[in-house]
Amino acid sequence: MTWYKSIGITEGLLIGLFLLAYLAYIFRLASIAKRLETSYRPLLLKILIRTLAFGLIIFALMGPSFGETTKEIKSEGKDIYIAVDLSQSMNAEDIEPSRLSKIKFELSNIVEAFSSDRIGLIIFSSEAFIQCPLTYDQSALSLFINTLNTNLVPNAGTDFGAPLNVAIEKLESATGIVSQQKSKIILLISDGEDFGEETDKAAKLVVDTGVKLFALGVGTEKGARIPERVGFKRDRNGQEVVTKLNSESLRKLANDTGGSYFEINENQNDVKRLIRAINEVEGELRDSRQIDASANKFYYFLGAAIFLLLLDAFIRRKTLRI
Repeated sequence: MTWYKSIGITEGLLIGLFLLAYLAYIFRLASIAKRLETSYRPLLLKILIRTLAFGLIIFALMGPSFGETTKEIKSEGKDIYIAVDLSQSMNAEDIEPSRLSKIKFELSNIVEAFSSDRIGLIIFSSEAFIQCPLTYDQSALSLFINTLNTNLVPNAGTDFGAPLNVAIEKLESATGIVSQQKSKIILLISDGEDFGEETDKAAKLVVDTGVKLFALGVGTEKGARIPERVGFKRDRNGQEVVTKLNSESLRKLANDTGGSYFEINENQNDVKRLIRAINEVEGELRDSRQIDASANKFYYFLGAAIFLLLLDAFIRRKTLRI
């Protein structure tokens, strides 16, 4: 037999005080019986019943566990690569405080929501790079997220094909733990301005491999200027560049791959819906093992104590009632 908890100093003192008080109570009953010239021995049965009930309650509180049983422990999870657009347009401030700052804040919530899954981070503009490989280490991942800025990648436009190809390659190579494609996910985050020519091929690759794609657009249709060190970004004609959310390109990518599109704009934030949608993707069994376990049988002792207390309530003595 094993115990959920043991009797400590506090519990021991309480039991001791209870026993001393009850012994004083018994002594008082014996004194009363002596004065009334009656025997107190018939009261011993009630004393015995109450003592046993008290002892059984103590046993129940200690959580006795016995009996041999086995329990199967399963570990399920998904592999998720988050691809974040770091082109200069992500510095636009149509989403306060900026598109990229808002994404960094929401990524912390997303990472926290999938603590039991492996998550990796890809950064991209015209090219894509692995910023953090698949990991369970949320602290390390959060550190990489906090350091995201548009200076980490070349700023020569945006190409969705590059991060998709890198993510597929890394997910395909991660065969040691997860083998079923349905548990592999790509989350592409961008303002939708895609200037790449390989996006359609990359989308077909996503479909062929069975990886699930989610797209998250950030920005507004009205758009905003792109801040630089001095003033705002200008085109070759000297005009200020206004970047707008191009949701159509992200919607098309999601539709072409059988995925889903979500959005952050001035009026809505679909991050909670996105988290629910990813949660609905079936994870794969990573590990399963049998462990020996014994069940807490406190209710046996508690039930016996209640029975004794009820029995005590129905026992009456004519000479002296306690």
